Amino acid sequence: MQISPPVAVAFSEKVKGLLRLEADAITRAADRLDPIQIDRAIEMVINCTGKIVVMGVGKSGIIAQKIAQTLTSTGTVAICVHPSDAMHGSLGVISNGDVVIALSNSGETDELVSILPALELRKASMISIVGNVASTLAAKADVFLEASVDQEACPLNLAPTASTTVALAIGDAIAMAVMESRGLTAEDFAANHPGGRLGKRLTIKVSDLMHPSPNVRTSDNWLDVVKAISKAALGAVNVVDNETKLIGIVTDGDLRRTIERNEPSGFTMLTAEKMMTPSPITTSSETLAFDALQLMENRSSQISVLPVVDDEGKCVGLLRLHDIVRSGI
Repeated sequence: MQISPPVAVAFSEKVKGLLRLEADAITRAADRLDPIQIDRAIEMVINCTGKIVVMGVGKSGIIAQKIAQTLTSTGTVAICVHPSDAMHGSLGVISNGDVVIALSNSGETDELVSILPALELRKASMISIVGNVASTLAAKADVFLEASVDQEACPLNLAPTASTTVALAIGDAIAMAVMESRGLTAEDFAANHPGGRLGKRLTIKVSDLMHPSPNVRTSDNWLDVVKAISKAALGAVNVVDNETKLIGIVTDGDLRRTIERNEPSGFTMLTAEKMMTPSPITTSSETLAFDALQLMENRSSQISVLPVVDDEGKCVGLLRLHDIVRSGI
């Protein structure tokens, strides 16, 4: 069904208005939060000797999963447990020293209220994120954080929308505050995300992607160089001295340019030294592959291969732009 332009405009304004409503709900939540309760909640998470267990039912359960994932990825061990599952066996994962974060807009969710005696018996501490500060979950918690909203984004003011957004934002804020307190670095974060692009950029080194160095000597003739390039199939060979120290590089482009500017009759006089690009840009095996990529691309003329040398300038490999791109960095 096609939407006429006036209706389309009305929808766009409605969506923008609902986004502003949810943004305002977060702003008001920040103003309502008790600084003392916030500090205590952060301290409980930082000083937790066990793990963080996040709980919620329905939409709050989905938010609980996200909060647990965010905590775990930023250096705090956390799991999400559904309270119904806990009442039927999963309670075994909760023990003394754990901190439970319970999410409920009403603060009276039956499944969460029912599990309170079991949590107390196991001596687990509890932080509740609730929309009703006069609720059972707020009263029974060691710390409660108010997540109330004046209005849901739902036109009927029924579907959890603004309230779940606020609960999620509070959970994210806790995770980020704890992360900063613990001094988590970008490298630490990447270690928990080895499959993501950020993780790859901060963990994959040149040594993980480079090929064994295809070498020729300065005196090797042009045909030997062509054979070496073809055999290595890397688009280039490194030109080295008797100690395998890098002198230059001969790329496919160098080979083409040499052929263009020389008559066939003079090919027999060509050597690697006459064909090479001397003193090329290099990298080391311990360099991050992403940094090597920047070295290749952030130039007036891009290059597609980099010789890899050690501290003494000896060739240890050859890195291709193709291999970096293929790695997903």
